[in-house]
Amino acid sequence: MAEAAAAETPSTPVRAPGRIGRQVRVPKTAELVAGHLRRQIVRGELKPGDALPPESGLMEQFGISRPTLREAFRVLESESLITVRRGAHGGARVSAPDADVAARFAGLILEYRGATLGDLYRAAALIEPQCVRQLAGKHTAEDVKRLRDAVAAEKNVLEDPLDLVHAQDAFHALLVDLTGNQTLILLCGMLRNIIDRANASYTAGAVDAEAQRAQALKGHRAHVRLVGLIEAGKADEAEKLWQRHITAADDVVNGAGPKTVLELID
Repeated sequence: MAEAAAAETPSTPVRAPGRIGRQVRVPKTAELVAGHLRRQIVRGELKPGDALPPESGLMEQFGISRPTLREAFRVLESESLITVRRGAHGGARVSAPDADVAARFAGLILEYRGATLGDLYRAAALIEPQCVRQLAGKHTAEDVKRLRDAVAAEKNVLEDPLDLVHAQDAFHALLVDLTGNQTLILLCGMLRNIIDRANASYTAGAVDAEAQRAQALKGHRAHVRLVGLIEAGKADEAEKLWQRHITAADDVVNGAGPKTVLELID
């Protein structure tokens, strides 16, 4: 990738051949370099923790200047694909693609669009009960053990409202994780990231601590019952229970006041 072939200047639109009036954006050299390194990371050619070659080596490899290379690094840093330490003993190291990063970006977009927490709960109510039905129809002894361990973790923090919120949200996430569907896991991870923060905000600001605790204990009992239904293979009952459970949580949290995601987690 020679510098002469791709100038280190802001990208310039050019007209696409054969299409009058249409313009094509020519990528900047830094974007091309970032794209090359990104592909190596997502294909597993560069592993998490691997150090990238020294800047001088990368500059020679790509035929670019130091400012262009550092601009490429900034692109990859913004995507959490590398971490960069400055100084004489610094350098760039590869990071694993992180679902939490995607969730944070999705949260920002939902906040900007004024999405309500009810929107998120209704989305979860469309997805999670189907995951529960699938688990009840097909699961392993290890799946059931992980679910029982998750409800045991809840039981250990029943007296700590905030820890209980996080443990219960982890149980919801586990139901999706056990399907093994990576697309669902990522999408639901985005939802749960925001719901978890909103639930924690609601719990921390609860005026009636006793009512809040009673609701949390009711949720814990629903989790325990669900595991029993999944283990017994009762798909219809498990699905209906989880549908009611999510709907009830939606009613409680949204009945507490503010409606938008931003208001609830700000």
